Amino acid sequence: MRTDTAIWIHPLTETEKTRFSTTAATGPLSGLTFAIKDNIDLAGIPTTAACPGFAYTPAESAHVVSRLLAAGALPAGKTNLDQFATGLVGTRSPHGAPRNVFNPDYISGGSSSGSAVAVAAGLVDFSLGTDTAGSGRIPAAFNGIIGLKPTKGRLSTRGVVPACRSLDCVSIFARDIATAARVLTAAQSYDPADPFSRPKPQSNLIGYFASSLPKLGIPRTDQLEWFGNTESPALFASAINRLRALGAEIIEVDFSAFFDAARLLYEGPWTAERYAAVGEFIEKHSATPEAARAAGLDPTVAKIILGGKAPSAADCFRATYRLAELRRAADTILATVDALVAPTAGTTYTVAELAADPVRLNSNLGRYNNFMNLLDLCGLTVPAGRYSFGPGFGITFIAPAWQDGALLALGARYLGEPAPASAPADDIRLAVCGAHLRGQPLHGQLTALGARFLASTTTSPDYRLYALANTTPPKPGLVRVAPGEAGAPIIVETYALTPEAFGRFVAAVPAPMVIGTATLADGTSTKSFLCEPAALAGATDITALGGWIAYLASR
Repeated sequence: MRTDTAIWIHPLTETEKTRFSTTAATGPLSGLTFAIKDNIDLAGIPTTAACPGFAYTPAESAHVVSRLLAAGALPAGKTNLDQFATGLVGTRSPHGAPRNVFNPDYISGGSSSGSAVAVAAGLVDFSLGTDTAGSGRIPAAFNGIIGLKPTKGRLSTRGVVPACRSLDCVSIFARDIATAARVLTAAQSYDPADPFSRPKPQSNLIGYFASSLPKLGIPRTDQLEWFGNTESPALFASAINRLRALGAEIIEVDFSAFFDAARLLYEGPWTAERYAAVGEFIEKHSATPEAARAAGLDPTVAKIILGGKAPSAADCFRATYRLAELRRAADTILATVDALVAPTAGTTYTVAELAADPVRLNSNLGRYNNFMNLLDLCGLTVPAGRYSFGPGFGITFIAPAWQDGALLALGARYLGEPAPASAPADDIRLAVCGAHLRGQPLHGQLTALGARFLASTTTSPDYRLYALANTTPPKPGLVRVAPGEAGAPIIVETYALTPEAFGRFVAAVPAPMVIGTATLADGTSTKSFLCEPAALAGATDITALGGWIAYLASR
């Protein structure tokens, strides 16, 4: 493994890896290695956000990291980034600048620079970044890999050093769509301890775009800005022609609302959120040039974040009102298409060019990115060619919140990859507690429909379990207790089914069983087997045993 600190801030030692390998032999991500952007906590390993003076050692891993560890993935280390995740360039770090994987004279993109390069260089199977303004998409494009910016709140940000806390997202880098989909499925979870976490709407049944491509909106020709790059127009045109050849309907739409929203992120008062996150630390450690150097502060980052102290409360409200207007205008455009497609960046730059003009050139890279979280959109960046001088060019598919799965399927079609086995936004999660458990007589009904095992878990402590009388094969009945009544957690297994498979499964469910909604131990809701109250006549209460398998063993 390359261990140069331009990519890694803290590559794990073999001893450290051993601490995290206890679950690596099992789980849906078993055998996969991953890197973690160093503003995301990994228990017992320092988190620095690329600022040595800010370092702390967390006792717990970030929620999203914990889920990946539980799924069997093995961490390889903490990666470099633009300090405090402030930048789209990958050059604002005291640990050096990770270089573009195709041409080291060029920037890797940021702020998730090390995470993207680690994947592009084949050092790990996937990695975690963060994406507030494009940090999970720009480096993916420049290094020729997949960059998924999920729906805001879909992945918990608990245990992540905030940039703009109300906008931050954990992002995913991978070399293929299938891996990105697997990681999203394992990482996503409603986290009640994260006030910005959001449960996925149960009614969200979105088309996969797998057999036929949708109507796609692109910026009007007069709105495309290439910043003097003469190769980007042809690369984007080639990508759009490929989409047309695959059957997509391409229409030009007015992107002005999106571009106006993008300008709000850094030209408006949202910089105050960056100050709220780490501004006091930077003020304390930038009193003198000597203190700033001792803390390892990047001067460009410090200037941007300290500028967030200036906006007033009135400025924030005015910008909020303006954003509401722009969101309404953007929603009107989005209603006319199935998804949008835009260049991920209009151009790229050398490391030397960025050093000479760090703020303006960084701003250029945000044109097609900064609006995404302000407008509550999800995005998927995919490779779309290479510049003659090396770096990658990417396009980004854009859709409203919770359409991540549809974008993954669309990206797979564009790249000529098989449709992902799981398009997570579209899959329906089903909990089973009896004859459909693994090893039980009806489990084959799930496997025949392509159901994918997710986890063995329990319900919330609000249920009772009964062994029903006169059922063949024997079945339990799961019943939610009334408020104030005693219940207990009941062991269940969860599976993912496509909407089509779920519909076929439900159509075959016989009385007295029904499919309803149950609450799991982590507070999320899922479709689940329940039973009609009349079926409890003659049933045996087996709640105390905790689950159906324990009951069968007791017999």
